[in-house]
Amino acid sequence: QILAGNRKFSKNAVDLTAGPNTAPYTFIGGSSSVLGGRIVLPAGNPLRDVFGCSQITVNPGATGNAADTANYHCFTNADKYNYATVNLINAPTERTSAFLNGTYHLTDNVDAYLTVMHSKTSSSSQLAPSVITSGAGLTISADSYYNPFGLNFGPGLNTFALRGAAIGPRRTNATNNVEQVNTGLKGRFDIGNQNWTWDAGFGYGHTSLIAQKLGLPNLDTLNGSLGPSFLDPATGLVTCGTPDAPIAGCVPINIFNINNANADPASIAAIRAAATTAQNTFTSIEKYEHLEVSGGLFDLPAGTVQLAGGVSHRSEYTRSTIDSLLNIDPATNNCTLGSQCAAGLQGGYTVKEAYAEVFVPILKDIPFVHALNVTLGDRFSKYNTFGSTNNWKVALEYRPIEDLLFRGTVSKVFRAPTVGDVFGPAASSAPTLSSDPCDYAAGGASTAGNPACRGVPATGGFTNFDVLNGNQINATSSGSNFANFPLGPELGKSFDFGVVYDPNWLEGLSVGADLWRVYLLQTISGIGAQTILNLCYNGTTSYCPLITRNLDGPNAGQITNILQPTGNLGRTDVSGVDVNLNYRLPEFSFGKFSASINATYLKNFNVDTAPNTPGDIPFHLAGHFIGFGSGALSGCPGNTGVCTLPRWKATTALNWGLGNFDASWRMRYFGRYSNGNENLDEQQSAYPGLPGAEVKKGANTYNDISFGYNIEPINTRIDLGVDNVGDKQPPFFGFDSQTLNAGTDPSTFDLVGRYYHASVTVKF
Repeated sequence: QILAGNRKFSKNAVDLTAGPNTAPYTFIGGSSSVLGGRIVLPAGNPLRDVFGCSQITVNPGATGNAADTANYHCFTNADKYNYATVNLINAPTERTSAFLNGTYHLTDNVDAYLTVMHSKTSSSSQLAPSVITSGAGLTISADSYYNPFGLNFGPGLNTFALRGAAIGPRRTNATNNVEQVNTGLKGRFDIGNQNWTWDAGFGYGHTSLIAQKLGLPNLDTLNGSLGPSFLDPATGLVTCGTPDAPIAGCVPINIFNINNANADPASIAAIRAAATTAQNTFTSIEKYEHLEVSGGLFDLPAGTVQLAGGVSHRSEYTRSTIDSLLNIDPATNNCTLGSQCAAGLQGGYTVKEAYAEVFVPILKDIPFVHALNVTLGDRFSKYNTFGSTNNWKVALEYRPIEDLLFRGTVSKVFRAPTVGDVFGPAASSAPTLSSDPCDYAAGGASTAGNPACRGVPATGGFTNFDVLNGNQINATSSGSNFANFPLGPELGKSFDFGVVYDPNWLEGLSVGADLWRVYLLQTISGIGAQTILNLCYNGTTSYCPLITRNLDGPNAGQITNILQPTGNLGRTDVSGVDVNLNYRLPEFSFGKFSASINATYLKNFNVDTAPNTPGDIPFHLAGHFIGFGSGALSGCPGNTGVCTLPRWKATTALNWGLGNFDASWRMRYFGRYSNGNENLDEQQSAYPGLPGAEVKKGANTYNDISFGYNIEPINTRIDLGVDNVGDKQPPFFGFDSQTLNAGTDPSTFDLVGRYYHASVTVKF
């Protein structure tokens, strides 16, 4: 494991910010669920005049037993909790696998085959201590002996937010087992003078994941210790209940002074005792049967027309079982353990398919045509859930001379949702919002009538506290089924036109380039909270039921939860150019050399979340970093939380070999890009509070080297290597304002730094 605290770029939760009249600056911030607890004083409370602010936290070293300036001060960014230090940026993992492959010759033309694979992966993850908040189900009685404010804290009431450092970090121990069996018969036969092959088989796959959660407080237990309590004059001890009805077996907790050095040992022991272990299990099963044939149909002057085809039947099923302590309450979107809540689901689908592809050699060895070939393909699929679809492809290959190839492919694209897209379990999420369209100033036009703004006061103005303070919000991510959100297949087309040059006059050289484009309609994507807010506010009402706000009370209008389902999100249009060059040099007395360059230029990566609807925002993502909480986040490939899409990406390699020795030098290049966007409609800014701020970022290059030696007499190979030789550090974007953890994009850049590795391989 590697702790974020072991790397300079990630050891502090540094935030970036700016304003129309404030130059950009940084501060070590983090979470507003803090060690001393953050209390939001309701409007009209006289303590607002005492402190001169609406949010306060306990003074370091103070007991917190009185609501005065000797014990509390106004909450500022300097009070935020630096959660970064104890998070992991590299989780410890152990893998064990076994593989068996066998073939038995039944006859000269028929073989039986069997492949069995088993893999077990054990891993651990760690996050900062739990967020214990009133919004997540924590309740504190106004009659608690330790409550100096005389306020009831709880969901929809008054806000109290604490970091559970006394319990320790949140940890997950996961064990994942994968088994796969493929078996069947395959053979050969002739039809006339044409050779044919066939394959009839069956496959079964089973995956099981057991995830054990530790370090989460049981809110039922905790809330019992935060109910009414009193000082018993007979014993001198604080006791749960009232003098007339004391509660046996209950230890009152001073939640207002739990992480200070002078905290009550009994309170610390009680909150640690409230921490509970929970376990979730996830299972998926796949079964399929298939029959495939391939061979020649007939001969043409340019060659043999060949056919490949088959039929298959596949069924997929998934089931998630969630510990009762982590099971989401649909009414509150909370659970007994307060965070990492989830909901179990199960379901599956079946698909029947028939497919065929034919290769037709049209011309060969005539002037200006060394070869001209066409490939036609078609696949018919029938889903029991998504209906039937027919998808085709047309490919052309043309060689005017032997050394030069022109090629082109046009395909119809279809992708049905996976069982995870549909039946994926609900899980707690914590996104940030770059804006709340329901904010309005006092005296301005109220947004209360908009369906995205239910609960927002009609008068007096409204400000989303989480947006104002850069806080994460409560959200729930899930497959479409949990959110009762419609989900259909993804449609589109792909185009690829390329050229390859392999000159006979320079042996070992190959140069190629491909111009490609893919556009998708009804793109299957996890839909982010910001996108849901924007679309609902601007009239796409199907997203409005996903938003939950407080309808009354001191927190009226504040967001309590947003459901983030998997859905179909408008149109995605991506295009670019791939370039590759490979050259194997002539052999020298001092060794053999080869070099390669593979590069991609990303011309467009456009995401249109809701075409032809009011308030639609097209995003142009090519050449940009897409930050956490951005409205463009739903366009990130793979829903990784953040993504970076530079115009240029490339890898180069230089290889050398001499006898039993070999070595290689590889470079990984990520080109320049921008953080933020000057176009205000794109809702991306390098600095929260300063719309349209765009910062240019430079390229990143990583160098890797490796050396190898074969010890042939004992069938052994030794490899040594260093990755990221220059210890190149990842670019920094900010924590809550841009990323969730590590302050960078872990899906693109190297977080480990210089990395040494060695291996010994023995064959026997």
